[in-house]
Amino acid sequence: MSSSTDHHEEEDVPAGEDEDTGAQVAPIVRLEEVAVSTGEEDEEVILDLKAKLYRFDKEGNQWKERGAGTVKFLKHKVTGKVRLLMRQSKILKICANHLILPKMTVQEHAGNEKSCVWHARDFADGELKDELFCIRFASIENCKRFIETFQEIAEPQNREENEDASAAAVQLENLSVEGKSDAEKQVEEKSEDKTKQQESAAPEKESKDDSEKKVEEPASSA
Repeated sequence: MSSSTDHHEEEDVPAGEDEDTGAQVAPIVRLEEVAVSTGEEDEEVILDLKAKLYRFDKEGNQWKERGAGTVKFLKHKVTGKVRLLMRQSKILKICANHLILPKMTVQEHAGNEKSCVWHARDFADGELKDELFCIRFASIENCKRFIETFQEIAEPQNREENEDASAAAVQLENLSVEGKSDAEKQVEEKSEDKTKQQESAAPEKESKDDSEKKVEEPASSA
């Protein structure tokens, strides 16, 4: 009698929460891996630093924080163009995105050796905007590295632009010289044609004079 009661009690004991029942539940939705493109696949990183970015609000006449994260200089493997890209930490939202162009300058922010400022035509919001940026680093060394790299990227482009301008000026000068020589050739050709016409007309005049003399001579003898 007692044995049957014990067996019945064992059947009524619920399974523990951590006990594996062996049941398998298939997922309702199967998620597949999706390749995420950042737009940086065809670029190489020249510089990568942690920083905090500010933009100057002209209406409020004050600096406003744009975001804290990683600022990079990225060089395109095909075109060779370099851009500055900064994303906010964790959410990776873009807070600065613009090319480093010739004649762009960067300078230390007055009174703070860890910060620097520059102007740029920025595309972070999906449209070009003139922005005045200020970026602050954790150390003076990082700020100097940023400024030096910025200048190293912009200066060679200035030299290339000047060389292209000089080459264009030389080509224009050559074209003007060639055009001048062509004009001179035309003048010379015209003068030569005029001289030939004068030379051809001279014998006709001489023959006419001779004939007149012959007519006059018999008249004088008579």
